[in-house]
Amino acid sequence: MISEISNRLVYLACGSTDLRKSIDGLAVLVKESFHLDPFSPCLFVFCNRKRDKLKILQWEHNGFWLHYRRLERGKFDWPTAHTDVVSISYREFRWLLDGLSLKQNQAHKAVKQRVIL
Repeated sequence: MISEISNRLVYLACGSTDLRKSIDGLAVLVKESFHLDPFSPCLFVFCNRKRDKLKILQWEHNGFWLHYRRLERGKFDWPTAHTDVVSISYREFRWLLDGLSLKQNQAHKAVKQRVIL
């Protein structure tokens, strides 16, 4: 299960990915193409060409989780960047899963604690 950790890093594989790949194929893609550690406490998200399916690779304790999401209607607002991978916040990830844009102008900004000396 995807744990609700707000400071977790989320990486999106830009462009489309062949979702016939399973855990091993996606882990190799993370390691070789993105130069990231698939065993890190991050989420790695992949999207198909039609943008209606996602696979999410997650390492937890002693094994991988592979989450799969299919939309019955609509498409994910998937980024088209010039890089292979994009890092987003967990909050933006939740927006993506809800069918929203990664950049929400109406959302309240995160409040951070100020250190007063």
